[in-house]
Amino acid sequence: MGIKVGICGAGHFAANFIGLYKAHPQVEEVVLADLAVDRARAAADQHGIRRVMGSLDELCRSDVDAIAIFTQRHLHAPQAIQALNAGKHVLCAVPPALSMDDLATLVQTVERTGLVYMLNETSYYYPAACYARERFQKGDMGRFVYAEAQYLHDMSQMYGSFQHSGGANWKRVAGFPPMFYCTHSVSLVLSVTGARATHVSCLGYVDNHEDHIFRVGANEWDNVFSNESALMRTSDGGSLRINEFRRVGWDAHNMTTMSLYGTGGTLEENPLSVCWTRLAPPEQVDVLPHLRVHAGGTGSGFLGVSAAHPVHRLPESFKGLKNGHQGSHFFLVDDFVRAASSGRQPPCNVWNAARWTLPGLVAHESARREGEMLRIPDLGAGPAGGAF
Repeated sequence: MGIKVGICGAGHFAANFIGLYKAHPQVEEVVLADLAVDRARAAADQHGIRRVMGSLDELCRSDVDAIAIFTQRHLHAPQAIQALNAGKHVLCAVPPALSMDDLATLVQTVERTGLVYMLNETSYYYPAACYARERFQKGDMGRFVYAEAQYLHDMSQMYGSFQHSGGANWKRVAGFPPMFYCTHSVSLVLSVTGARATHVSCLGYVDNHEDHIFRVGANEWDNVFSNESALMRTSDGGSLRINEFRRVGWDAHNMTTMSLYGTGGTLEENPLSVCWTRLAPPEQVDVLPHLRVHAGGTGSGFLGVSAAHPVHRLPESFKGLKNGHQGSHFFLVDDFVRAASSGRQPPCNVWNAARWTLPGLVAHESARREGEMLRIPDLGAGPAGGAF
């Protein structure tokens, strides 16, 4: 017998995962829940799902073993905490929380209940991150020196998504601080090195766009910054620059990139190429063909993956199904199902989620203080979590 998975939120992003949960051999049943019940019913009909519910409350009272949360960003922390307290394992879309208090409560709830919490962080499974982790763990990069990562996503490309989920008052939640959504960038680097960010100085770009989203009084956070740039110190003696831009003339296929420099080797990524360089023994390789995600797969039968992905560990039932976000969807679903089935913590566990989120929460406060250097708290490392 497998586990029963409830999916909370049947919108655009959740649609990428419903079929994968339905196809996983360790999932006995998928249940959909959405406040817009007609939306959930339509998705259920499309995927042959029997049970539909109208709220997270109903899911929490049901017999599902785990709940995957794909709702609005500001709801993630309270909803995850509610589900954990109801005895359910939780997968949650990013970000995990929008305040340090909520994040601390989330970690404490996982520690108290002993349940699995997994962040649905796509960047962890990006080809460049997989390749860099492998080389770093082998010692090929030497000691970490410096890295830079960015998530560039112009607000004009997100109007429809916010309007779809937020209704008439969508601007109240659209204007949240960019650094509150930093996990795509921060996890790219810290998931490779295993370090944490300890201090941060951040500057913000005061927005003046005619949509008036980033204004005092216009959003729940009185946030005026549409772009934020942070420089962080890391626990392994290096430094890390993060850019989170929501007002930028950028429309490329890859909005999230990183470059990582070590004493022995370097990985440099831009939207069109990824290059690996090492001094001793000398090695200089354009690894783009190796890391490119192929829509038709790599001959393995799994679609939308790269040669850097460990497709050998995926269930056969995923072959031929739609993938996304640089090949990450298959691994996000598989890791969560395996974690919820076994009770073993996944790599994107709550402690890593906190370490990838706290730097951004503190960075925004630094930006509000004109770049003052601030210390980043730590909520602990938790038990070791790794790929299955």
